[in-house]
Amino acid sequence: MNVLFFLTPKKDVDFVYDDDTVRQIIEKMQVHRFNVIPVLKHDGTYVSTISDGDILRFIYKCNFDKEVAESKHFKDIKLHRPYEALSIEADMNEILEAATNQNFIPIVDDRFVFIGIVKRKEIIKNYIDKIKNE
Repeated sequence: MNVLFFLTPKKDVDFVYDDDTVRQIIEKMQVHRFNVIPVLKHDGTYVSTISDGDILRFIYKCNFDKEVAESKHFKDIKLHRPYEALSIEADMNEILEAATNQNFIPIVDDRFVFIGIVKRKEIIKNYIDKIKNE
């Protein structure tokens, strides 16, 4: 089965940029109620993901207030477990392996430009449908 079958395209995915402030990242995650969100460069290249846990650890380590949130950026936060991106050419075994450890899999093209995500939920739903149809 092809990755594109499960792909949620970039235009339908919320993300942050690698030069966003901590405050901007927190606000976007809060508004959309995300635990993890992709981080991109402005040219569309995938950088990593950032989790609410990464932000909480950052807050705990510094004297955090609104001023810090507006002056610090993504690059200032140490990531605990960033999500690895897979190629659009990834096979189903690679997708399933990644889905065991990640809620979604960032998908990139051959230039490492972010094109969307594959959600673990969609993979599971697909297998449930297959089982029901058997």
